[in-house]
Amino acid sequence: MNLSNAVISRVSMTLKTPFHTSLGTVTDREGIVIELYDNEGQCGLGEGVAFSTPWYTEETVESSLTVIRHQLLPLLFQEPISHPEDLEGRLSSVRGNPMAKASVDMAVWDLFAKQQGVPLSSCIGGTRTHALAGVAIGSKDLPDLIEQAEQAQKQGYQRVKVKIRPGYDIEPLTVLRSRLPDIHILADANSAYSGYTEDLLALDDLGLQMIEQPFAPDDLAEHAAIQRRMKTPICLDESINSYSAAVNAVSFKSCRVINLKIGRVGGITAARKIHDLCMVHDIQVWCGGMLEFGISRAHNVSLSLLPGFTIPGDLSASSRYWAEDITTPELVVNEGVVKPFSGNGIGVELNRRRLDEVTIERFEYKK
Repeated sequence: MNLSNAVISRVSMTLKTPFHTSLGTVTDREGIVIELYDNEGQCGLGEGVAFSTPWYTEETVESSLTVIRHQLLPLLFQEPISHPEDLEGRLSSVRGNPMAKASVDMAVWDLFAKQQGVPLSSCIGGTRTHALAGVAIGSKDLPDLIEQAEQAQKQGYQRVKVKIRPGYDIEPLTVLRSRLPDIHILADANSAYSGYTEDLLALDDLGLQMIEQPFAPDDLAEHAAIQRRMKTPICLDESINSYSAAVNAVSFKSCRVINLKIGRVGGITAARKIHDLCMVHDIQVWCGGMLEFGISRAHNVSLSLLPGFTIPGDLSASSRYWAEDITTPELVVNEGVVKPFSGNGIGVELNRRRLDEVTIERFEYKK
């Protein structure tokens, strides 16, 4: 892969509806778009999914931009790459920063697939004909939460993910289960239950599909302890920021499910390794979302075609969050199913007009 240059855009778009979690509310979403070009002018697309502030992980848009510009791109352009898997070793001299690394990794994989003339899913071992879609909902107002869930079911989503916290858990989950008996309900705590073990145990009889990340990301022991006491599967999200973290979680028996996010684990290469690990150890896996734009959504669809993704992921339609996305075609969900994009690579192209409208700053890196 002989690379020519990279164009990096910092973008910002306003969500249609504010998104609430136990850690805060998101109304405007910043992100990073990477266009990676080879000598023939072909372009691979990647997306940085860190948030503006470090509420989800330590990384931010600002820190990712700094690392991409001053560390990762110089390493990437240092010499030709024969295969995207080579990138993991080349970037290993930069400690941490998985979201910054993932944005570059995504672009390299997309470009590689386009150079091979095949869809990205074919390059990484995808065998499924479609991806299963769920949706994340969050609101401080219970009637609004119920309305969101009922609307999601009408739109064909097979699973809703509900943001919970101590004091806002039993009531909304009980009401939702009563109103929507046939839909899968996933409760996402975003680490809100450290010190509230009994509150968490009280959720065990609600028939939840899983409870996601109840405790602090680095507390695999506490997750293992609560999983031993609960029949409801525990799912890890923020805890799994690398392949080695997934190995540790499996060894501790800290979960029965892993939420796999390309950005959080450092890229597609790491995500595929974690998927394979989970299949060997009978751990369920699904593709999580980060309120992304269309580039990352397209990468998520490609990942979700791997054989282990048998439960719905956060693959909600672009129109659920954005008045207009930065890619075409936009992601569409029909009856809880996402069909793969056609074409090579991730199967989407940039909507240049929309990208220019939402770009805050842009710079180019040349070899």
